[in-house]
Amino acid sequence: MILLIGFFCDINVGRFQNLCMCRSSAFPDKPVCFSAARLRVAANEKAEAEKILQIKRAEGEAESKYLSGLGIARQRQAIVDGLRDSVLGFSENVPGTSAKDVMDMVLVTQYFDTMKEIGAASKSSTVFIPHGPGAIRDVATQIRDGLLQASVHK
Repeated sequence: MILLIGFFCDINVGRFQNLCMCRSSAFPDKPVCFSAARLRVAANEKAEAEKILQIKRAEGEAESKYLSGLGIARQRQAIVDGLRDSVLGFSENVPGTSAKDVMDMVLVTQYFDTMKEIGAASKSSTVFIPHGPGAIRDVATQIRDGLLQASVHK
């Protein structure tokens, strides 16, 4: 017994078989290229696959933004809880201070932290902000006024 193994590189079909492959069932008299029909089907399948990929990308992005929003909300809640504990602890331990004094100090500290972050960012633009003893008081007043206006409009 002899076993021959080989690879097919090209297949030539006869004229009759070629005509059979190139006939459409809807128009038996007109030749339709078999490979063109396959290309149409492949193009439709590829377009459908790209559509599914875009839908899945959009769904993934929506889920990512949703989870990011949950994370930000939890982060803000933790900040508020920590801030409340700090204000209460500071006002109880330091006689003569009120919660308002502590909040003013916290707002000014956050202002300086923000300025530090803006300055440290690699792609930051120049920000001109009035800076001096009176300007800091003005910034604290503006922040406080903004918070009061926001609470009035609720």
